Amino acid sequence: MTQLGLPDTIQACLFDLDGVVTRTAVVHAAAWKETFDAFLREHEGPGARPFDDADYDEYVDGRPRADGVRSFLASRGIELPEGDPGDPPDARTVHGLGNRKNDLLLERIRTGGVDAYEGTLRYLEAVRARGLATAIVSSSANCRDVLRAVGAEHFFDVRIDGAVAAERHLPGKPHPDTFLAAARDLGVEPERAAVFEDALAGMDAGRSGGFGYVVGVDRVGQSDALYAHGASVVVKDLAELGGGQ
Repeated sequence: MTQLGLPDTIQACLFDLDGVVTRTAVVHAAAWKETFDAFLREHEGPGARPFDDADYDEYVDGRPRADGVRSFLASRGIELPEGDPGDPPDARTVHGLGNRKNDLLLERIRTGGVDAYEGTLRYLEAVRARGLATAIVSSSANCRDVLRAVGAEHFFDVRIDGAVAAERHLPGKPHPDTFLAAARDLGVEPERAAVFEDALAGMDAGRSGGFGYVVGVDRVGQSDALYAHGASVVVKDLAELGGGQ
Protein backbone atom coordinates (compact mmCIF):
# COMPACT_ATOMS: atom_id res chain seq x y z
CA MET A 1 0.00 0.00 0.00
CA THR A 2 3.06 2.22 -0.17
CA GLN A 3 1.74 3.65 -3.45
CA LEU A 4 -1.15 5.15 -1.47
CA GLY A 5 0.88 6.18 1.56
CA LEU A 6 -1.17 3.90 3.84
CA PRO A 7 -0.34 0.90 6.03
CA ASP A 8 -0.78 -2.49 4.32
CA THR A 9 -3.53 -3.38 6.80
CA ILE A 10 -5.93 -0.72 5.48
CA GLN A 11 -8.90 -2.06 3.51
CA ALA A 12 -11.16 1.01 3.40
CA CYS A 13 -10.86 4.79 3.17
CA LEU A 14 -13.36 7.12 4.83
CA PHE A 15 -13.31 10.68 3.49
CA ASP A 16 -14.73 13.89 4.88
CA LEU A 17 -16.31 16.15 2.24
CA ASP A 18 -15.67 19.84 2.95
CA GLY A 19 -11.99 20.69 2.78
CA VAL A 20 -10.94 17.16 1.79
CA VAL A 21 -12.88 16.37 -1.39
CA THR A 22 -14.35 19.80 -2.18
CA ARG A 23 -13.23 23.39 -1.72
CA THR A 24 -16.26 24.18 0.40
CA ALA A 25 -14.72 24.54 3.86
CA VAL A 26 -13.91 28.21 3.17
CA VAL A 27 -17.49 28.74 1.98
CA HIS A 28 -18.83 27.18 5.19
CA ALA A 29 -16.52 29.39 7.27
CA ALA A 30 -17.71 32.54 5.48
CA ALA A 31 -21.37 31.60 5.94
CA TRP A 32 -20.84 30.92 9.64
CA LYS A 33 -19.02 34.23 10.09
CA GLU A 34 -21.79 36.21 8.40
CA THR A 35 -24.42 34.40 10.50
CA PHE A 36 -22.71 34.77 13.86
CA ASP A 37 -21.42 38.33 13.35
CA ALA A 38 -24.93 39.55 12.55
CA PHE A 39 -26.33 37.71 15.57
CA LEU A 40 -23.62 39.01 17.92
CA ARG A 41 -24.16 42.62 16.80
CA GLU A 42 -27.86 42.23 17.46
CA HIS A 43 -27.33 40.47 20.79
CA GLU A 44 -24.43 42.48 22.21
CA GLY A 45 -24.32 45.68 20.18
CA PRO A 46 -21.81 47.06 17.65
CA GLY A 47 -18.87 46.43 20.01
CA ALA A 48 -19.39 42.65 19.99
CA ARG A 49 -16.26 40.58 19.39
CA PRO A 50 -16.59 39.08 15.90
CA PHE A 51 -16.54 35.39 15.08
CA ASP A 52 -13.03 34.50 13.86
CA ASP A 53 -10.98 31.66 12.37
CA ALA A 54 -10.06 30.28 15.79
CA ASP A 55 -13.75 30.10 16.72
CA TYR A 56 -14.47 28.24 13.48
CA ASP A 57 -11.70 25.69 14.05
CA GLU A 58 -12.51 25.10 17.72
CA TYR A 59 -16.30 25.17 17.90
CA VAL A 60 -17.83 24.70 14.46
CA ASP A 61 -15.65 23.01 11.82
CA GLY A 62 -16.71 19.43 11.10
CA ARG A 63 -19.60 19.39 13.56
CA PRO A 64 -23.29 18.98 12.73
CA ARG A 65 -24.91 22.36 12.19
CA ALA A 66 -26.89 22.59 15.43
CA ASP A 67 -23.93 21.31 17.46
CA GLY A 68 -21.77 24.07 15.97
CA VAL A 69 -24.30 26.71 16.98
CA ARG A 70 -24.54 25.37 20.53
CA SER A 71 -20.78 25.01 20.90
CA PHE A 72 -19.94 28.52 19.71
CA LEU A 73 -22.72 30.23 21.68
CA ALA A 74 -21.65 28.37 24.84
CA SER A 75 -18.10 29.70 24.33
CA ARG A 76 -19.55 33.23 24.54
CA GLY A 77 -21.83 32.42 27.48
CA ILE A 78 -24.99 32.73 25.35
CA GLU A 79 -27.99 30.42 25.61
CA LEU A 80 -30.82 30.24 23.09
CA PRO A 81 -33.92 28.05 22.93
CA GLU A 82 -33.43 24.94 20.81
CA GLY A 83 -36.43 25.61 18.61
CA ASP A 84 -37.30 23.13 15.86
CA PRO A 85 -35.42 21.96 12.75
CA GLY A 86 -37.95 23.78 10.59
CA ASP A 87 -37.51 27.17 12.28
CA PRO A 88 -37.24 30.13 9.87
CA PRO A 89 -33.76 31.61 9.47
CA ASP A 90 -34.69 34.75 11.41
CA ALA A 91 -35.78 32.79 14.52
CA ARG A 92 -33.68 33.45 17.62
CA THR A 93 -33.18 29.75 18.27
CA VAL A 94 -30.37 27.25 17.79
CA HIS A 95 -32.08 25.78 14.74
CA GLY A 96 -33.01 29.21 13.40
CA LEU A 97 -29.37 30.31 13.42
CA GLY A 98 -28.31 27.04 11.84
CA ASN A 99 -30.89 27.43 9.09
CA ARG A 100 -29.73 30.99 8.47
CA LYS A 101 -26.21 29.71 7.97
CA ASN A 102 -27.43 27.01 5.60
CA ASP A 103 -29.36 29.52 3.50
CA LEU A 104 -26.25 31.68 3.20
CA LEU A 105 -24.13 28.63 2.33
CA LEU A 106 -26.46 27.48 -0.43
CA GLU A 107 -26.62 30.99 -1.86
CA ARG A 108 -22.82 31.18 -1.97
CA ILE A 109 -22.66 27.78 -3.66
CA ARG A 110 -25.32 28.79 -6.20
CA THR A 111 -23.50 32.01 -7.09
CA GLY A 112 -19.92 30.79 -6.85
CA GLY A 113 -20.23 27.11 -7.71
CA VAL A 114 -18.31 24.22 -6.16
CA ASP A 115 -14.85 22.91 -7.02
CA ALA A 116 -13.19 19.64 -6.09
CA TYR A 117 -9.54 19.22 -5.13
CA GLU A 118 -7.87 17.61 -8.14
CA GLY A 119 -5.31 15.88 -5.92
CA THR A 120 -8.13 14.22 -3.99
CA LEU A 121 -9.92 13.07 -7.16
CA ARG A 122 -6.70 11.50 -8.46
CA TYR A 123 -6.15 9.85 -5.09
CA LEU A 124 -9.70 8.49 -5.08
CA GLU A 125 -9.13 7.02 -8.54
CA ALA A 126 -6.00 5.29 -7.26
CA VAL A 127 -7.74 4.01 -4.13
CA ARG A 128 -10.56 2.54 -6.23
CA ALA A 129 -8.12 1.04 -8.73
CA ARG A 130 -6.41 -0.85 -5.90
CA GLY A 131 -9.71 -2.32 -4.73
CA LEU A 132 -10.14 -0.46 -1.43
CA ALA A 133 -13.66 0.28 -0.23
CA THR A 134 -14.62 3.95 0.12
CA ALA A 135 -17.12 6.07 2.03
CA ILE A 136 -17.93 9.75 2.28
CA VAL A 137 -18.59 10.86 5.87
CA SER A 138 -19.89 14.39 6.27
CA SER A 139 -22.00 16.33 8.76
CA SER A 140 -23.52 18.23 5.83
CA ALA A 141 -27.10 17.53 4.82
CA ASN A 142 -26.13 18.87 1.36
CA CYS A 143 -23.48 16.20 0.82
CA ARG A 144 -25.11 14.31 -2.06
CA ASP A 145 -25.92 17.50 -3.99
CA VAL A 146 -22.35 18.77 -3.61
CA LEU A 147 -20.86 15.45 -4.75
CA ARG A 148 -23.12 15.46 -7.78
CA ALA A 149 -22.17 19.04 -8.57
CA VAL A 150 -18.49 18.06 -8.85
CA GLY A 151 -19.15 14.68 -10.50
CA ALA A 152 -17.69 12.69 -7.60
CA GLU A 153 -20.63 10.67 -6.29
CA HIS A 154 -19.47 7.53 -8.11
CA PHE A 155 -16.23 7.38 -6.10
CA PHE A 156 -18.00 6.23 -2.92
CA ASP A 157 -19.56 2.90 -1.97
CA VAL A 158 -21.24 4.34 1.14
CA ARG A 159 -22.50 7.80 2.13
CA ILE A 160 -22.98 8.77 5.77
CA ASP A 161 -24.01 12.44 5.82
CA GLY A 162 -26.12 14.73 7.96
CA ALA A 163 -29.37 13.30 6.61
CA VAL A 164 -28.32 9.68 7.21
CA ALA A 165 -26.98 10.53 10.66
CA ALA A 166 -30.32 12.10 11.60
CA GLU A 167 -32.23 9.04 10.35
CA ARG A 168 -30.00 6.70 12.36
CA HIS A 169 -29.72 9.01 15.39
CA LEU A 170 -25.92 9.10 15.13
CA PRO A 171 -24.11 11.82 17.08
CA GLY A 172 -21.80 13.86 14.88
CA LYS A 173 -18.10 14.65 15.07
CA PRO A 174 -16.12 14.84 17.33
CA HIS A 175 -17.91 11.59 18.25
CA PRO A 176 -16.75 8.70 16.05
CA ASP A 177 -20.22 7.27 15.38
CA THR A 178 -20.60 8.43 11.76
CA PHE A 179 -17.20 7.05 10.79
CA LEU A 180 -17.93 3.82 12.66
CA ALA A 181 -21.24 3.52 10.79
CA ALA A 182 -19.43 3.95 7.47
CA ALA A 183 -16.91 1.23 8.34
CA ARG A 184 -19.73 -1.05 9.46
CA ASP A 185 -21.67 -0.46 6.23
CA LEU A 186 -18.53 -1.34 4.27
CA GLY A 187 -18.02 -4.50 6.34
CA VAL A 188 -14.60 -3.38 7.60
CA GLU A 189 -13.31 -3.20 11.16
CA PRO A 190 -12.24 0.31 12.29
CA GLU A 191 -8.61 -0.72 12.69
CA ARG A 192 -8.57 -1.61 8.98
CA ALA A 193 -9.99 1.74 7.87
CA ALA A 194 -8.26 5.08 7.27
CA VAL A 195 -9.95 8.41 8.02
CA PHE A 196 -9.23 11.50 5.88
CA GLU A 197 -10.17 14.77 7.60
CA ASP A 198 -9.28 18.46 7.69
CA ALA A 199 -11.22 19.39 10.84
CA LEU A 200 -9.99 19.07 14.41
CA ALA A 201 -13.33 17.49 15.34
CA GLY A 202 -12.71 14.90 12.62
CA MET A 203 -9.27 14.14 14.06
CA ASP A 204 -10.88 13.58 17.45
CA ALA A 205 -13.41 11.22 15.86
CA GLY A 206 -10.69 9.23 14.12
CA ARG A 207 -8.63 8.91 17.27
CA SER A 208 -11.49 7.95 19.59
CA GLY A 209 -12.94 5.51 17.07
CA GLY A 210 -9.82 3.36 17.02
CA PHE A 211 -9.24 3.70 13.28
CA GLY A 212 -6.10 2.23 11.78
CA TYR A 213 -4.80 5.45 10.23
CA VAL A 214 -5.89 9.09 10.41
CA VAL A 215 -4.80 11.45 7.65
CA GLY A 216 -4.99 15.13 8.49
CA VAL A 217 -5.43 17.41 5.48
CA ASP A 218 -3.99 20.82 6.27
CA ARG A 219 -5.53 23.45 4.01
CA VAL A 220 -5.18 26.39 6.43
CA GLY A 221 -1.85 25.99 8.23
CA GLN A 222 -2.94 24.04 11.30
CA SER A 223 -0.60 21.06 11.01
CA ASP A 224 0.44 21.11 14.67
CA ALA A 225 -3.18 21.17 15.84
CA LEU A 226 -4.10 18.28 13.54
CA TYR A 227 -1.28 16.19 15.01
CA ALA A 228 -2.29 17.20 18.54
CA HIS A 229 -5.84 16.00 17.85
CA GLY A 230 -4.76 12.58 16.65
CA ALA A 231 -3.46 12.66 13.07
CA SER A 232 -1.15 9.81 12.06
CA VAL A 233 0.19 11.97 9.24
CA VAL A 234 -0.57 15.48 7.93
CA VAL A 235 -0.44 16.51 4.26
CA LYS A 236 -1.40 19.69 2.45
CA ASP A 237 -2.99 17.71 -0.39
CA LEU A 238 -3.75 14.01 -0.84
CA ALA A 239 -1.53 13.98 -3.94
CA GLU A 240 1.39 13.98 -1.47
CA LEU A 241 0.42 10.45 -0.39
CA GLY A 242 0.95 9.11 -3.90
CA GLY A 243 -1.49 7.19 -6.02
CA GLY A 244 -2.12 9.95 -8.52
CA GLN A 245 1.49 10.77 -9.32
